[in-house]
Amino acid sequence: MFHEKEDAILYASCFDANAGIFEALLDSNDAVISDELNHASLIDGIRLTKAKRFRYKHMNMIDLESKLQETKEYRRKMIVSDGVFSMDGDVAPLPEIINLANKYDAIVLLDECHATGFFGKTGRGTEEYFGIKGSVHLINSTLGKAMGGAMGGYTTGPKAIIDLLRQKSRPYLFSNSLAPAVVGSSLKAVQLLMKDSKHAESLLRKTTIFRTRMKNLGFKVAGNSQHPICPVMLGNAKLTTEFANRLLEFGIYAIGFSYPVVPKDKPRIRIQISAAHSEEDIEKCIEAFSKVQKLLNV
Repeated sequence: MFHEKEDAILYASCFDANAGIFEALLDSNDAVISDELNHASLIDGIRLTKAKRFRYKHMNMIDLESKLQETKEYRRKMIVSDGVFSMDGDVAPLPEIINLANKYDAIVLLDECHATGFFGKTGRGTEEYFGIKGSVHLINSTLGKAMGGAMGGYTTGPKAIIDLLRQKSRPYLFSNSLAPAVVGSSLKAVQLLMKDSKHAESLLRKTTIFRTRMKNLGFKVAGNSQHPICPVMLGNAKLTTEFANRLLEFGIYAIGFSYPVVPKDKPRIRIQISAAHSEEDIEKCIEAFSKVQKLLNV
């Protein structure tokens, strides 16, 4: 109902969902085509399958089409992408991916961990953001982020595929079920989201405030303008670490990321806005950035 799919299967985490889907659905007769910046759990899951593996340049639809042309003789082709990329906050060009999938008769698997529950008008994720709900064949996502359960993941899609996963997906078959408290809290989160969109609207408003004010201060904030993952790009790994440490002195705990977590030339402080943050919290964060900016002469 939430994702407008026929059925769903629950896992202990989305890492498990990503680990359990490729080996169960694909074999040496198939091909999997993955964005080069996909989440580590997708990469690890793909390594477990005997399918032929291809990577396309990040969000590059020309390269994706080239890979689809290379794989046209394979029995099945699966395009795999994050809906929103966790380190950059950028959004996959989903309408173009769907068009190419239709053109080349490919399946689309979308990891929605950084979109489910808060991205799109009512928090339905990347499909809703682009106005194409129901267009993706398979969605893997988490109950441990916006849904507030601290753990839990799922795959949702056609009933026939979900039934097959129940028979063949090893992380599902050989692991414990979710704790009742996690299921209860996640169910309540879904019910709240389906009741109204006030939380998603509040988050978008706070995200816009943060991004606008930070850019006015001269900071480069990467990612989609409506997404609450706000990577503040500082261009220097040493500066990024020092900046994050200084922020803590002003009461802001933020992580500085550098190589090998992100590319060598793209260190950043990754700010994540939450609906639970007040506008006063956002202002305090911006003020801290401004103070450290002056201290370090950035």
